[in-house]
Order: sequence, then structure tokens, then C-alpha cells
Amino acid sequence: MTDMKNLVQVAGIIDDKEAALLVEEGVDWFGFPLRLPSGKDDISEPDAVRIIGGLKAPQAGVLISYLTDAQEISAFTTQLGVTAVQLHGDVEVTQLRKLKAARPDLYVLKSLVVREDNADGLLKLVDEVADSVDMFITDTFNPATGAKGATGLTHDWGVSAELVRRSPKPLMMAGGLNPENVAEAIRVVEPAAVDAHTGLEGPDGRKDRAKVAKFVAESRRAFAEIA
Repeated sequence: MTDMKNLVQVAGIIDDKEAALLVEEGVDWFGFPLRLPSGKDDISEPDAVRIIGGLKAPQAGVLISYLTDAQEISAFTTQLGVTAVQLHGDVEVTQLRKLKAARPDLYVLKSLVVREDNADGLLKLVDEVADSVDMFITDTFNPATGAKGATGLTHDWGVSAELVRRSPKPLMMAGGLNPENVAEAIRVVEPAAVDAHTGLEGPDGRKDRAKVAKFVAESRRAFAEIA
């Protein structure tokens, strides 16, 4: 993987056309949520494999997964041809350690899902698992649906900023980011990376080129400011 700073990730790629648009607009990482608990993946696994195989370094594909078993996670990343995985399920610390031991080549991101009142628990989790992951990613819990990601909702950025200060590993910020708020989010939180999904989509559910271009430009500008 490339230097893990000032990265822009876009998640939820649905086809070749969308991937090509993101490549053209200078996105670094391409997130593929697969084998979702809902059973409603945006893209088939063979299509994801093909797109990931076509990306040229430093651009890279990332598996966004709710799997919790180290062996299953490892096998699925191999099948997809990715060298990075974002874990959004409730993965036990023992499984994280097992994954790290078995796959030192795999860049592991662990989600920290921000709720109304769980900042202390997240700080404790960071202390507990920092040695078993390479990066953390914050996201927003939706109390209405129980969803732990791709909710389109923002959370208390003060919590993310505190997690950045606490964590010995870099942190990617996600959760309701869009072209209008990403620069301010970067200035407040000072993350190593940002991620957007629903905030870049047009009414048709596809990534909108103008939104992607602005998101990338605003992110780059803010990262340069905090450098």
C-alpha cells in the first residue's frame, strides 16, 4: 500500500464505469462492501475482482467486510486480490490478532462506530486493539435502522478528534462526509484519510462526477492546510 497519509477513499463502487470515473478524478482507494448482512451487495464478486485487478498502483481496492472470522476474512481478501480490508463487524480481539499473525501483508482497518454515548468505550477499544490493526476508521451509527456504516449521517467530530489523538495508528474518517463538509472535518479532526459513499451520489444512486471532483479537491486542500 502507498504512504498512509492524506488518502481519499470512495466506497460502494457499483460497476466499471463508476470505477473509471473515480480513477479519472484521482481517488486513492476504492471500497467494495461485499457479503453484506443485508445480502444486497452493490456489485457481484467477479465484477469486483475484475475492477480491483485493473487498478494501477498507488490506487488500490479495499474490501469492506462484516465478516468476523480471521480465516474467512483472509480467504476472501485473497479471492478478491485486495491487500487492504476494512472490518465493520464485531470482530473479537483474538480474531484480529490471529489475522495479523497469519497475514502480515494485509493492511487491516478496524471500524470505530460512534454513537451518542460510547466515546469511552471506543477509546478503550483503540488501546486494546491498536497493536493488531494498521488503521482505524470512524463511522456513524444510525439508531433508526441499527446500521453501522453507509448511513449518510455525521457524528460528533469531537469524538473522532479525540480518537485521532489517542490512537498510535492512523485514522480514516467516514460518516456523512460530502464535498461541502469534508474540508472542515479534516481541519477539526486531522485524520490521515477520509472516506465518502452516499455523500457523492446523485439522485440516480450513482457517483456524481462533479461531487467526486469537488470532494477530492477539498480534501487535498484541507490536508495541505493541516500538514
